[in-house]
Amino acid sequence: MATKTIIVGAGVIGAASALALQKKGHEVILVDKAEPCNGSSFGNAGAIVNGSCVPTATPRILLDVFNMIGQKHSPLSIKLSYLHKIFPWLLRFILQGRPSKFNQNALHLHALSKQAVDSWRLLTDKTTLSSLFRETGWLKVYESESTFSNTALSRELFDQMGTKYELLDVEGIRGLEPNLAPVYKHGFYQKDCLSIINPQKLVEGMVELLVANGGQYQQFDVSEVALGEKVYLSGCNGKISADKLVIATGAWSRQLAEQLGDKIPLDTERGYHIMLPSSTAHLLNRPVVNGEHSFVLSPMDTGMRMTSQVELAGLKEKPNYKQIRRLLPLAKLMLPKLEVREQSAWMGFRPSLPDSLPVIGFSSRSKNVIYAFGHQHLGMTLAAVTGFLVSDLLSGLESRIDVNPYRATRFNKL
Repeated sequence: MATKTIIVGAGVIGAASALALQKKGHEVILVDKAEPCNGSSFGNAGAIVNGSCVPTATPRILLDVFNMIGQKHSPLSIKLSYLHKIFPWLLRFILQGRPSKFNQNALHLHALSKQAVDSWRLLTDKTTLSSLFRETGWLKVYESESTFSNTALSRELFDQMGTKYELLDVEGIRGLEPNLAPVYKHGFYQKDCLSIINPQKLVEGMVELLVANGGQYQQFDVSEVALGEKVYLSGCNGKISADKLVIATGAWSRQLAEQLGDKIPLDTERGYHIMLPSSTAHLLNRPVVNGEHSFVLSPMDTGMRMTSQVELAGLKEKPNYKQIRRLLPLAKLMLPKLEVREQSAWMGFRPSLPDSLPVIGFSSRSKNVIYAFGHQHLGMTLAAVTGFLVSDLLSGLESRIDVNPYRATRFNKL
């Protein structure tokens, strides 16, 4: 008899885990309180950044934060009324910037991300989903010498980890992106990265593929988890049970984990995007990061997406679009032919942990419950590899990557 497995969370992590488990013969039920891809998976830049290895907390993080606070176009904002709530998280975050922790976290991040592209191909090849990926690479551009010089630590890490990249001059940048303003003196290009033309279509397509192959999708708002002979889930619309459970509810995972005895310092970095007219999408060949002002212009089949911002304000505060809208004139300077007429604006919740690593592994109380959340800025990048790790663990196989660095209990002694 097939093992009945419920996955809570129909974002990209949950959907990838569902497909990977189905490939291993599990009877899979994917549940979510809303429609698939209703959370942070909907609004990202659509990049699969192979070999990404730079944690957010760096040895110079305090200096970077002080430089950003108060800037008109700062990519970081902290809601003062939320500061007392997130202060413990911020303290842990700053401590993760110590050189020893930084290097350790980089190593563990790279162990996952170096398999990102191969894992996505393994999950989606020979399906209609493969048409949503493009082999475009990932480009960052820098206008000033000082901003580019600040990438020295990142480049050193890439060299240590063996992540491939190219440094480009003005001509090299123009060769890849002729419509960019000719002011960028330095480019950092990772050729072996992918981009997604529509993240929403990808996740929705994954769920459709799951159902077409015999899986199920249900709208079910899980509020309680209980352990017994099976795993029992309760919500406002009833109760369901399964042999095994995957918790992949992103920024909302903390409360469910606490019910299973795991106190995990998960919080959210609220991120924003603005969609610009579809007539502008042809102006770029790939997602491009503006290194001066920390935003991304990403061409998609629905238009040009501008993503930016790290806002620390929790899950309940209303969106504040002022900061990202202030970037529109800068986007026009970056891409002079760009039409900066806003089509839509969006805010989502990146599930973030202080060490920039996700939680992947068993709960403390049961080998029938797996956590898969906390992927921060790399949810799209790490979804497929996470799905295969979840599948290995719940199928009783040796995982293809050592998951000990991503265990839920790693913060207990901090």
